[in-house]
Amino acid sequence: MTKLTALDLSPFYRNTIGVDRLFDRMISNIETASTQNYPPYNIVQLDEDRYRIEIAVAGFSMDDLTITQDGNTLVVEGASPKSDIELTYLHKGIGARSFRREFTLADHVEVEAASLDLGMLFIQLRRELPEAMKPKTIAIGYAKS
Repeated sequence: MTKLTALDLSPFYRNTIGVDRLFDRMISNIETASTQNYPPYNIVQLDEDRYRIEIAVAGFSMDDLTITQDGNTLVVEGASPKSDIELTYLHKGIGARSFRREFTLADHVEVEAASLDLGMLFIQLRRELPEAMKPKTIAIGYAKS
């Protein structure tokens, strides 16, 4: 697989202002996406401004999971569940290892709620544009001559 980092992005940097972080984020996300595949997840768009992240966390309890939003980064972490009982597995196919999954959120996207149901972690997201950023209609008046 060809890495995106082999491309020369300097022409984009010359012609754009403030987008250099976007390219750096894209490169970083592409590099980590190929190595990070646990736990599996879905991203669902519910409507124009509402989204849901669904993460399969079988074997994890609420106490094992942590969700943190820092700016535009949403971090979901799971600590490997501990058990007081020593078990001998003949086959262990359910992954319950510690994980850290990061999602980059667009501007003005906030976490509304999170819930755990039947081994699935659901994170509800909403995009709330500030009033100043919403489109507005400008009244046209008559010019006085």
